Amino acid sequence: MIPRIRGNDYSVLTPPEIGAWTPDMRVSVVVPACDGQEKLDLTLAGLADQSYPAELVEVVVVGDGSEPPVRLPEIRHVNTRLIVCETRGLAGARDAGLRAARGDVVHWLDSDVVLDRVAIEAHMRWHHLAPYLAVTGDLRSTAASPAPPEVAMAGDRAKLFEPAEPDAWVVDLVERTDGLRSAAHDAFRLYTGESTSVDAMLLKAVGSADGGFVLGLDTAMGYRLSEAGAVFVPEPVATAYRLGSSTRRQETSGGRDGQESVPDHVPHHRSLRTHPNRQWLVPYVEVETDVTGASYEDVRTVVDAVLAGTIPDVSVVLRGPWDELEDERGTPPGDLALVRRHYAAEPRVRLGGRPGLAPFVLRLPSGWVPGEDGLAQLTDLMTERGLGLVSVFLAEQPDGIVAARMERTAAFARAEMLAEDGEDLDGVVTEIYGSMWVDPESYGLLPAVDATVPDDRRTTYRQQQERSVLQGEVARLTKELARLTKEAEGLKGKVTEAREEAKRWRTQAVQLRREVGALRKQVTALKQGHGLTRITRSGLRRIRSLLRDQSHGKQAGDGQE
Repeated sequence: MIPRIRGNDYSVLTPPEIGAWTPDMRVSVVVPACDGQEKLDLTLAGLADQSYPAELVEVVVVGDGSEPPVRLPEIRHVNTRLIVCETRGLAGARDAGLRAARGDVVHWLDSDVVLDRVAIEAHMRWHHLAPYLAVTGDLRSTAASPAPPEVAMAGDRAKLFEPAEPDAWVVDLVERTDGLRSAAHDAFRLYTGESTSVDAMLLKAVGSADGGFVLGLDTAMGYRLSEAGAVFVPEPVATAYRLGSSTRRQETSGGRDGQESVPDHVPHHRSLRTHPNRQWLVPYVEVETDVTGASYEDVRTVVDAVLAGTIPDVSVVLRGPWDELEDERGTPPGDLALVRRHYAAEPRVRLGGRPGLAPFVLRLPSGWVPGEDGLAQLTDLMTERGLGLVSVFLAEQPDGIVAARMERTAAFARAEMLAEDGEDLDGVVTEIYGSMWVDPESYGLLPAVDATVPDDRRTTYRQQQERSVLQGEVARLTKELARLTKEAEGLKGKVTEAREEAKRWRTQAVQLRREVGALRKQVTALKQGHGLTRITRSGLRRIRSLLRDQSHGKQAGDGQE
C-alpha cells in the first residue's frame, strides 16, 4: 500500500541510512548543457563515482545548440550518453532529456552543479518509499574550481568545495515551515531543476515545460507538480555545489522577470495578482456547472454572478450536450444555443473541455448562484485550514442532498494515485487533507431566481478600497486603545500608592489622638492631685502643638481618601 501523506508532512516516511539498504529503482540523471564545457566536465566528474549502484544509473547529457557543441569528457559515469536537442533553450532540453530517460526516477541536474558522492543515493532512498515525491538537494554556491580528477577521486567533496553558501531564501523557507512539513500550498517553491529528482511517471503526467520562461520555469513546473499531487522533500544529505553565484531569483520578491512571467502560471502567488479586474493564463478558481435543461436566464444569472465576484482570475466551465447542439435556421434558438451565442466572445467561459490547472474547482449544481464574495470566502477557508474539500449543503430532495463542492485540485490528484479499487475519493481526500460541510448562507449561495448580479464591475474595487480605509482606522483605534490601556495601568499604580499613604496618615492620627488623651489625663490629675490652679506656658504650647498635629493628620488622611 502506498503511504498516505497528509498535506506536505512527509514525517510518515522514514528513509534508510546511507549505505544500509538495497536499492532496485533506476534513475536517469538529465543534464541540459549549453556552452560551459569546463563546468560540464566537473559536473560529469561528480557523477563518475556515486555511492548509488552504477548499473541503476544512467546520465543523459542534452546539448542544445552550443558552438562548438558540448562533448563528453573522459572522466564520466560509465552509463553516460549525449543527445542533441534541436530546440534551443532550457525547457526544450529538459523535455528532450525526459523523453530519452529510461529510469524510474528523473534527477534534473544543471551543467554547472557538482553532486556530493552520496547525493543520488540520498535522493533515491526517498523515492523507494513513495511514488509522488519531488526531492531537492542542499544546493550551495561555491567559488572553488578543482580539476575533474580531484572531484572524481574525492571521498569527501566538502573538502574541495567548502566554504559554500546556501540560498538565504531557501534556508528561510525550510526553517519556518519545519522542513516544508507545515508548508500548505507553497512547498513547490523549493523545486529547482538544478538538483531535484522526481518520479518519471509523475513528470510525464504533468507534461512538457513551457518554453516561454527565462526565470520562473522551475517555479511553474513545481506548481504543476504540486497540482498533480506531489509532495516536496528537502534532503540536506544530498549536497550539490553550484559553481559560481546563483542565477535564480525568488519570484515573489525578486527581479522583474519573475514578476513578469510567474503570475500567469502560478495562481498561488496572490501578491502578484492584485489588480481587481486583470485576467491571467491560469485561473485561481474554476467553476463548473451542468446546464443541461437549464434556462438561458438562469445560466446567465449564474455565470454573470461568478464573473462579477471578488475573485477576478476565475473561469467558468459549462457542462452540457454541446456536441449535439445544432443551429435551427429559421426558428428561434433554444436556451443552450442562446447561452453559446451569449458567451462566444468571453474567454473566461468554456463550453465543456478538459479541466484546467486552477488550484481550486467549485462544482456548482445547476441554478445555484454564489455570493459576490462567496468564492473568495470558500478559498480562504480551504487555505487557512489546509482542507482538500468543502461541501456546501444547499437543499434536500427526495433523491438525495443537493450540495456544491469546492475541491482542491492537488488533493484529488493525490487521492487518485492513492485510492484502492472501489475506494471513495472523498474519503481519501478527507484522510490526506481534511474536509468539512458548511451552510449556504455564510457564502451567499442562493437559487438563481433569488439572486441578484452586481451591475457594476467596479463596485468590488470600491468596496475593497473602503474596506482598506476601515482597516486602517481600526488599526489606528487599536493602537490608541493600547496607549490608553497603558496609561490606565499607570494611574492604577498611583491610586494604589495614594491609598497606602492615606493608610499611614490614619495610623498616625490615631496615635496622636491617644497621646493628646494621655496628656489631658495627666493635666487633670495634676490639677486635682496637687491643687495646681495654673498651667505653665510651656505646657500649653505642648498641648496646642499636639492638637495642631492631630488636625493636620486628619486633613491629610481625608485628602488622600
